[in-house]
Amino acid sequence: MSRLSVVPATRGSSRFGSRLGALAAILLLVAAALFTLFPIYMGVLNSLKTEGEMLNDILAFPSKLQFGNYADAFEKTDYLRSLRNTLVIAVVGLAGIILLASMAGYKMSRMPGRLSGFLFGLFVLSMLIPFHSIMITLVKISKELSVQGSTVGLGFIYIGLGVSMAIFLYHGFVKSVPRELDEAAVVDGCGELRLFFVVVFPLLLPVTATIAILNLLWMWNDFLLPLLMLTDSEDYTLLLSTSMLFGEYNNDWSAILASLVLAMLPVIVLYLLLQKYILNGIADGAVKS
Repeated sequence: MSRLSVVPATRGSSRFGSRLGALAAILLLVAAALFTLFPIYMGVLNSLKTEGEMLNDILAFPSKLQFGNYADAFEKTDYLRSLRNTLVIAVVGLAGIILLASMAGYKMSRMPGRLSGFLFGLFVLSMLIPFHSIMITLVKISKELSVQGSTVGLGFIYIGLGVSMAIFLYHGFVKSVPRELDEAAVVDGCGELRLFFVVVFPLLLPVTATIAILNLLWMWNDFLLPLLMLTDSEDYTLLLSTSMLFGEYNNDWSAILASLVLAMLPVIVLYLLLQKYILNGIADGAVKS
């Protein structure tokens, strides 16, 4: 009788412990979300105030929503042109990184050997080199190649800087793709390029989505490299255009915060449109690994 009474008590305590653990995890995630979203909330809130209201109390709600700050920021940053420049850089950089890194990672993973291992080691080693140690040389080389001041040229520079990490990720992910698929495609008459793009590359979509997201955020939010490469031209990115609102003696904080909100808006919209595919890609990658 005592034995029967102990079992329900044990099950009840285990259920209570699991519920308590789930509740603690939810509270932790909510706290992390609030910590992450609070700066965005403050930026949006203060972008709708006058500068006097902002300086008086940054936490208070505006007495009247100042949507004119966004019109002012849109004009001062030449938003459409800056957005186009940022998109050109991101598209060129992403296309080159995904194309070159996927092919190189696949080839080096499928053909192990001394040369392949040596090349892969060079790519991994290059990831350890800090950008600040090569930026002066990079600026000089870009001037000699006449790519400084060009958004397309900056996109190619991002390819060179980002391809190593992408190759590292592709190289590991290709190992989860069965070699039997390659052999079956060759028997069916597939050439090497057709084998990769028709058979292998669709299976790499989960890691491709991860690489695309990481590199898009990197290129979209980068300030230092565009500052080095584009200051001699008028083709500014969104962040560079926003930085021009900082004056030597006075800063127009209302326009600055409004322009920052406008700069992050395309990325947020893109995520909302593609979140289904992003989450599916992460889930598929977890299953494959």
